Amino acid sequence: MKVRDVMTKDVVVARPDDTIQSIASHMASGGFGFVPVCDGERLVGTLTDRDLAVRALAIGASPETRASEVMTHDVAWCRDDEDLKTVLHLMSERQVRRLPIVDKDRKLVGVVSLGDLSIRVKEKYAGEALESISRS
Repeated sequence: MKVRDVMTKDVVVARPDDTIQSIASHMASGGFGFVPVCDGERLVGTLTDRDLAVRALAIGASPETRASEVMTHDVAWCRDDEDLKTVLHLMSERQVRRLPIVDKDRKLVGVVSLGDLSIRVKEKYAGEALESISRS
């Protein structure tokens, strides 16, 4: 099975120049805690609610701080034609619960989360990935 078969395709994204206040507002109203940051259609980073709560506050960021100043730049990602085992391995290795998915041109086409995997993948593999990702 390929990651494109289980990923979420309707993804809210942020832009590098978006303010962290506007991103946090979208997260709060949408009930999500992760956004890929894209310059056009190309993935350039990610921003999580934890980034906002820890990284932004730690530097004394104002609500007008741009996403590019506090986002994660070294982003783990996979292509949409990758096998699920590859995705699970990368998520375990990088200790991430959500992974942006890009096409051959590195344009964002979706996100896969542990929730996506737990619903659509054999319980054994999702359980192993969750255990590995959750390790300290």
